[in-house]
Amino acid sequence: MGQRGIALACRLAAMGAVWLLLGAPVAAQEAVLEFPIRPFNVDVMLRQQTFAPDDREIGVQLGITAVRYGNVEVRTIYQFFSIHTQEFSTDQHSLFLNPRWNNFIDILDFPKHKPISRIIRHVLFGPLEDRAVPYVGMLAGGVLPGPGNHAPGHLIGGQVGVRFPVAQSLSVDISVQYSQYGVDFRGDAGQAQQWVFLTGVRF
Repeated sequence: MGQRGIALACRLAAMGAVWLLLGAPVAAQEAVLEFPIRPFNVDVMLRQQTFAPDDREIGVQLGITAVRYGNVEVRTIYQFFSIHTQEFSTDQHSLFLNPRWNNFIDILDFPKHKPISRIIRHVLFGPLEDRAVPYVGMLAGGVLPGPGNHAPGHLIGGQVGVRFPVAQSLSVDISVQYSQYGVDFRGDAGQAQQWVFLTGVRF
């Protein structure tokens, strides 16, 4: 075979390879288990709680996304509240896991002609329905000072919220959390219940 024949064979092989690549069906992307250690989140919190003490307070919450699999992610959260008055002062530290299910509304993707999930998104988020990432989550961890001031107290709860991407690698996060935990306050051990409204950023 001459040089022209070899060149022609190479061109035909290249064209065949391109045809196969362009014509082959593309498999759906599968969810992959990731350990991203990001994005980070910083939230400012407004809390209403019972016991230790029964009042409203402002605090801060920091966290990272440690594990992600598709629409499920597990975050590690540190939460801090500080109260200082003329009568007393107390600091409360919480560390907990926060598994979340993003876009949970999409499970209602039926009927085909008018999915319930699209209706809910339109009612809740209006023109931002395609950018909003609604989620539900759970909280499980501990809090200091715990009952008796000897060991961490338990912390369990849940949350619901929504995230709005505003730029590449930056989004605004708004949520409401409810939790119940054992805590020591001024020498008294008790069970506190709290509602926390959070707003912050993820980057």
